[in-house]
Amino acid sequence: MNKTILITGATSGIGKATAIHFAALGARLILCGRRQERLDQLKEELPTVVHTLNFDVRDKASVFKAIDSLPESFKNIDVLLNNAGNAHGLHDVIEANLDDWDTMIDGNVKGVMYVTKAILPFMTERKSGHIINVGSIAGLEVYPKGNVYCASKAALNAFTQGLRIDLNPLGIRVGAVHPGLVETEFSEVRFKGDINRAKSVYSQLEALQAEDIANTIAFMVHAPKHVTIADITVLPTDQANATVLNKKK
Repeated sequence: MNKTILITGATSGIGKATAIHFAALGARLILCGRRQERLDQLKEELPTVVHTLNFDVRDKASVFKAIDSLPESFKNIDVLLNNAGNAHGLHDVIEANLDDWDTMIDGNVKGVMYVTKAILPFMTERKSGHIINVGSIAGLEVYPKGNVYCASKAALNAFTQGLRIDLNPLGIRVGAVHPGLVETEFSEVRFKGDINRAKSVYSQLEALQAEDIANTIAFMVHAPKHVTIADITVLPTDQANATVLNKKK
């Protein structure tokens, strides 16, 4: 595959699975994350050319500094996968922690905007490129105690739609994948290290795996250039919507 692909949140979950998938196809990868040791380890494991960038998407200055540091040979970015994001806490608005709200808004909304803005000059100059944002079923439906997480993913969805409109004259494709329950570190982060509570989210049903979303992203990337897969929602068979789950007793 003769493409250069930049992936945020590349050191775990969907980002890592997508990196592994495209590395096997020979794509050149720019892997971004907050944990340099994980980036280094992944780079060593992948059978392709990899450049790593260590930054937090929530830090505007760091985002632009990191992207500006890219070697010329990596600046022709064909695909941007905005995967970095987070959920913190699961509380109603009365009990919620304001720091959790800031973390989600900064990561899921502003972080995506910062990285996209930093990358766009490379794509607009060539009038070519593909941006894929990892949203969530939570951005399409609000569930109890999801308030700000759902709001952040709804904002990401709106940003994606606006981006598609603005970049349409330039031939730059914009799409989003909206997963349901995916068994990754997501719930462990949301519940701040409470492993048992995190595991209970995926118990008694067969959840999606990170590789399932990586395959979906690959499907979007491999579509012919005249085809934009704009929005795709992926649920495990045991999930009907954001709140209806077929848990086996």
